[in-house]
Amino acid sequence: MLDADFFRRWMTAAAASVDREAERLTALDSPIGDADHGTNLQRGFRAVVAALEKESPGTPGGILTLAGRQLISTVGGASGPLYGTLLRRTGKALGDAAEVSAEQLASALRTGVEAVMTLGGAAPGDKTMIDALVPAVDALGDSFAAARTAAEEGAVATTPMLARKGRASYLGERSIGHQDPGATSSALLVAALVEASHE
Repeated sequence: MLDADFFRRWMTAAAASVDREAERLTALDSPIGDADHGTNLQRGFRAVVAALEKESPGTPGGILTLAGRQLISTVGGASGPLYGTLLRRTGKALGDAAEVSAEQLASALRTGVEAVMTLGGAAPGDKTMIDALVPAVDALGDSFAAARTAAEEGAVATTPMLARKGRASYLGERSIGHQDPGATSSALLVAALVEASHE
């Protein structure tokens, strides 16, 4: 079973991963976005870690809801509302349980991903974070490691796609050949689950 400590470790591992990869995320964002994806997420996840140090909810759902609120209030551009919605809706779906199973997390995360799809109007194949998150959620029933692999493969698979949503879609054909930064950062978030489970 996964308790509040696990979810704290997940958010901390995600923040450390975004810190490490911020330059790469921004480099991916420069040809097809605003060249600020890495710095925006870095600021947001640092705020999440700071908030969790100040007030630490005692439930998995509470931790994700707090993290989502922080991301919405501190991250600029589209990624703040999208990531914030993902974590808040996942947290709300987990409810007030003190511990949740991996299956419950997978189901709650699916609710969060669906909320992001509704908010952004994106579907798999549109070259967005959804291309990493949907396969990750599908694989989460097997293991965190399977979800990590699926998310990473999903992010790489955005490279040849034509962007149909987000800033990159304004570029039309020129968006082809660039890996989507949102899918790449989503894969980092999923990979952080594996780190959290090893600690």
